Amino acid sequence: MGIAFNKLSGFKRGILFELLTDAYSFDGRYKQSCYSDWQAFENFFFDNLEIADKYGFITKLNEEAIGFVFWDPRNMPEYAEIGHNCVVSKHKGKGYGKLQLQEAVKRISQNEVRKIIVSTNDDLVAAQRMYESVGFTFYQKRKNTNTADFVQEHIDYVYYTYKSNHSSKIRGATSCCAPYFFHREKGLFGT
Repeated sequence: MGIAFNKLSGFKRGILFELLTDAYSFDGRYKQSCYSDWQAFENFFFDNLEIADKYGFITKLNEEAIGFVFWDPRNMPEYAEIGHNCVVSKHKGKGYGKLQLQEAVKRISQNEVRKIIVSTNDDLVAAQRMYESVGFTFYQKRKNTNTADFVQEHIDYVYYTYKSNHSSKIRGATSCCAPYFFHREKGLFGT
């Protein structure tokens, strides 16, 4: 048994929303603020399983889904952006998020991407520590400009995989709920 990283196509619709809801259950404002974005995220990937299976995975522990991670490849080889990355509450603090993130970095790096970027929120200190423990470095703090969102600041991190120009501009997420590459109007990857 143990940890396994599986394609989304092996799961039923609803799993992403369920995992996000559990992972952010420590603060009800997340579900309240992000509900529609989480549903749209779920719908996009289940409507486009070929994309989901190539650019993300579900983490299982002893046959139980405990988390997932997805990334945006559209700017590769310059960079890829990790979007949603979560682990359910009962398995937080046990190292599974770090293993999941290391697996994502390994998979993304196989595409010879120069850097991987990720944004998190100022109140998610455990996530910040996890990114740093895997080798991401702090890039910048940004004020949240989304007035419908309760998060004060976003924190951007970068992981350099190949020689690159470290001064290049990094775009960050636009809200706590949806990575900047996910837009309900157009869907992920502009589809």
